[in-house]
Amino acid sequence: MLPEPIQNLIFALERLPGIGPKTASRLAFYLLRAPEEISGSLAEALTDLKTKIAFCQECFNITVAGRERCEICESGQRDGSVICVVEEPLDILSIERIGAYQGKYHVLQGVINPIEGIGPDDLKIRPLLERIRRGGVLEVILATDPTMEGDATAQYLHPRLKALGVHVTRLARGLPVGGDLEYADQNTLLRALSGRQEMG
Repeated sequence: MLPEPIQNLIFALERLPGIGPKTASRLAFYLLRAPEEISGSLAEALTDLKTKIAFCQECFNITVAGRERCEICESGQRDGSVICVVEEPLDILSIERIGAYQGKYHVLQGVINPIEGIGPDDLKIRPLLERIRRGGVLEVILATDPTMEGDATAQYLHPRLKALGVHVTRLARGLPVGGDLEYADQNTLLRALSGRQEMG
């Protein structure tokens, strides 16, 4: 019923998380009616996302393309003896917003999820263990989301990190079970970070 370009845009938008068929249709028709500079700037931003953004070769956070390491890894002001392990780069933004953490990070790029076919080898676990083997790391904070998959990932990492002689902690349960770090308010996140506990 719809012209192919509109139908293709609706299908593309539907594949984004949190966007169903109705929202995708509304967005597509909005872009159709919107001034050309809006759709043009959106298209340019999407192109730039893939061409001008890369992943840090040390922690796997996002960085500007052409840089080997992100600003946090490059910073001499950050404490390299503490590494906070998170699921996604967005989680780093949540922790950085509170301004209380001065260590470094490691982004797993997901969590262990057998139902979706994601195992330990699909995550950035091996590079994390290699970073710790190089020395200088005293504590690893496991800041995966308090979900079944986040907990399973933390439980998988715990014995492997302990075997390397580092102190392993987990964020305290100030965070709601089943919630995501990106939606936590600053006070809850600060309490969770301050009250992190020994895993045992």
